[in-house]
Amino acid sequence: MGEEGCPEVGLSVLTRWCPPELIDPAIAKCGRYERRRRLLSTRMMVYFEMARCLFPHLGYEHVLRELVPADAEETGLWHVPNKSSLCRARRRVGPAVLQEVFDQVTGPMASLDACPSAFWRGLRLTAFDGTALAVADTPANAAAFLRKGANILEKYGYPQVELGVLFEIGTHSIIAAAVGERDDNEITLASQLVPATGPNTLVLADRNMLGVELWHAFTSTGAHLLWRIRPKVARHRVGDLPDGSYLATVRIGSNRAKQRRRANRDIPAQVTVRVIEYHLGEGRKLYRLATSLLDPTLAPASELAVLYHQRWEAEVAYAELKTQQRGTGTVLRSHYPDGIRQEIWAQLIVHHLTQTLIYHAAQATPPIDPDEISFRRAQQAVRRNLGRPLSPRWQRRALHRTVTELRSHPVEDRRHRHCPRRLKRVSARFARLRPGSRSSSPSTPLPTVTLAGKPP
Repeated sequence: MGEEGCPEVGLSVLTRWCPPELIDPAIAKCGRYERRRRLLSTRMMVYFEMARCLFPHLGYEHVLRELVPADAEETGLWHVPNKSSLCRARRRVGPAVLQEVFDQVTGPMASLDACPSAFWRGLRLTAFDGTALAVADTPANAAAFLRKGANILEKYGYPQVELGVLFEIGTHSIIAAAVGERDDNEITLASQLVPATGPNTLVLADRNMLGVELWHAFTSTGAHLLWRIRPKVARHRVGDLPDGSYLATVRIGSNRAKQRRRANRDIPAQVTVRVIEYHLGEGRKLYRLATSLLDPTLAPASELAVLYHQRWEAEVAYAELKTQQRGTGTVLRSHYPDGIRQEIWAQLIVHHLTQTLIYHAAQATPPIDPDEISFRRAQQAVRRNLGRPLSPRWQRRALHRTVTELRSHPVEDRRHRHCPRRLKRVSARFARLRPGSRSSSPSTPLPTVTLAGKPP
């Protein structure tokens, strides 16, 4: 038996990177250490919260039976409690403990020698993106989180919580994350992730992010930026460059609130960016990028235009988190805001630990690219080994078997992302997609990048 008479539990082969020695200090730091003996210890409930992410469609009691070794009840010293006891035990943990565990386990993992695909010209490739997670429609959740949509949909949609994540592109590992409050948006969440960046980092982001305050915040850490921008942004040219790109200035807004923030935080009135304009293939649509890499000899525009398409890896990482791990159409089940935040931090921890397992398997001899290992298969292996013995010998053997299995079933090449988003599922009898309007086949190559401003 383990802590306070509870069975020893872990997270299968993922326990190697999230052992009890890491969880116990997080519990103590957040003031959740328990002096009296309980049937469900705080450490067990932390692992239970993460195990729920692996079995999103199972009830509390069934998840606990998957987590606890099968012989635990046979001893007669412990039994699976009812659901109400599990609910009370979950509330005792609180989101701060899971957030502290998240801060301890997450971060960049790739090295330049072991995983060169995670770097470009010595810069670590990262991508920021935001998303929204649907939560249970209860009065407490509706008061804490906004309902998305427009017009009548606002009345009937689920409340949603905003989530911002900074991913490492080459490994899909989570470097940092921010869970939004009621009035937060992508801009405010991105500002919370600024400390996670720094020198030798290149941050990619989608449209609607460029602003003087946020740009200055990232670049002041030493990070470099490559963001897509809207057609009417950065139009004030200040100089042309030989590769067809040009320098432009972006000014801070004119309203009084922005001016006060600029004065209080020593924000410059404007920033200089380098703008790259290009077309894909034979298309007429003009794509525009803004970057802090101003020297065209060190960062050619043609390379940056091709490099930006790796931002799609953030969408792939979200697909792993929201579809493969959490389940399609799944709503976070907690009925109160702290429980929702607790679930989100657990989801992020499990996703990152799974990517750590994938990276560990990819670095075996001979090393391969982490993209060749299936995220879904990795989590299936974790589920199969859950509730097994935690002895070091068994852990080593289970990890070796898992690595061998993951490397023996490489995934197929993923398609390049170059088509606009299309509706995949129609919920009403409105205009449907015409044949041939779906995304391209997996064998379709990335279209040729043609710089719009490059001289003939």
